[in-house]
Amino acid sequence: MDELLEGLLDLSRAGATSLTSRLAGQLRSLISEGHLKSGRRLPSSRALAARLNVSRNTVTQAIEQLAAEGYLDVSQSRRPVVAAGASLLTTRQRGDVARDVSARPRLSAWGRKLAKSNWPPVYRDLPRPFQPGLADEREFPRDIWGRCLRHAANRRFRWSNFTVNDPTLQDALLKHLATHRGISARAEQIIVVPSAQAALTLIARVMIDVGDVAWIESPGYSGAYAASFAAGAKVVGVPIDADGLRIASNSQPPKIIFVTPSHQYPTGKLMPIGCRLELLRFARSVGAAIIEDDYDGEFHYEGRPVAALAAIDPDALVFYVGTFAKSMSADIRVGYVIVPQSMAPTFVLAQRHLGLLAAATLQSALAEFIERGTYLSHLRRMTRLYGDRRDCLVRVLAEEAGRRLAVDVPAGGMQLLVRYVGPTDDRSLSRRLLEAGVVTRPLSEMLHHRSRERGLFLGFAAWTEAELTAGARLIGRHIR
Repeated sequence: MDELLEGLLDLSRAGATSLTSRLAGQLRSLISEGHLKSGRRLPSSRALAARLNVSRNTVTQAIEQLAAEGYLDVSQSRRPVVAAGASLLTTRQRGDVARDVSARPRLSAWGRKLAKSNWPPVYRDLPRPFQPGLADEREFPRDIWGRCLRHAANRRFRWSNFTVNDPTLQDALLKHLATHRGISARAEQIIVVPSAQAALTLIARVMIDVGDVAWIESPGYSGAYAASFAAGAKVVGVPIDADGLRIASNSQPPKIIFVTPSHQYPTGKLMPIGCRLELLRFARSVGAAIIEDDYDGEFHYEGRPVAALAAIDPDALVFYVGTFAKSMSADIRVGYVIVPQSMAPTFVLAQRHLGLLAAATLQSALAEFIERGTYLSHLRRMTRLYGDRRDCLVRVLAEEAGRRLAVDVPAGGMQLLVRYVGPTDDRSLSRRLLEAGVVTRPLSEMLHHRSRERGLFLGFAAWTEAELTAGARLIGRHIR
């Protein structure tokens, strides 16, 4: 074996891969990095095997692999030769390196802005109080859900025309929404996607042209901003008041209006029927579509929930978005959107173009979970439990920091907002609380217009009353 290979090939170190893979990898690197130049002959397989103290089959298989990849030219009765053009260095002159680097493709405007985004927040440890948006995994009927999954996995699917939306799930979900949210639609209007965020992305891509104006609530859900901005919209944060979006506060007519009327995100306030009717009239007058995100509308604690916007005016251009991740379990990544009937075929095509497909097994299991009544039973039980947890957190926060914090008591949902009385840096406090052991989200990160509002967004659904009490006392100590 020649001196170059003598110094650079070493198979003595143990590794997880086979000897053949290690030898092929080392030779591949030597060729691509220019150490073995085009036209260079390698030793015979017999000589290379003897020097490396491996079987001849190991060397032969490595050479055959590199020949199949185009790194080596192999002919019968001749030693392998490094193929022309196999080295990365042959694709450019060394003096062109600087020019090549400057000519590399750049990220899009959206891609460049991602690095500066504070959404979605990343929590690297196990969930801790008061991480928002989480259901209580410990209370979920996993035995029943497991049976539904097993049944679905063993079922032979006979969906017509290879549809991506399970008709059984569409029918079951439509019956549930008609009864509990007052929605009147046809089953084929339900588009099943991997998450509620996927539904927002799908709507934005189909409905928004570059430069269109999209209104979102401020403070509001940053995922709506992300989906609209990625589609090329000019996103306008519209301030909210006690009743919801302030329609008269902005003069730019929108193409899309994103709202969370059941429990405004993050204040938790319920949009009154009068404001809902006003919003529907305004949207019709300017030709805007409404995205109604009913992310946790199943959990309502003060009387019966107000009918969904999609139920008040079936002829309005309303996209109703929901998710099972909040009502059931965070690891059940399935959402849905009810689209206007005339647009359903286009949305199904767009769904397939974008690859926003929910697993067939999950869809089938969800259909059974709803049809057997377990879904509704679970919702009713968790509504009582989450209501008690909301009351517990409100009470302890008042005891611990009542003079410094004002609590927006939500009519329902899974989280609440506490506002500061007086100036405070909520981002700094949130970082200190994270170090102390509790997760909070600063209100300032959910504002999409200029505002001095400050506060903390706290999830309460996933935590026991003892855990909520301990966390609230920790917040009180830091504020004091």
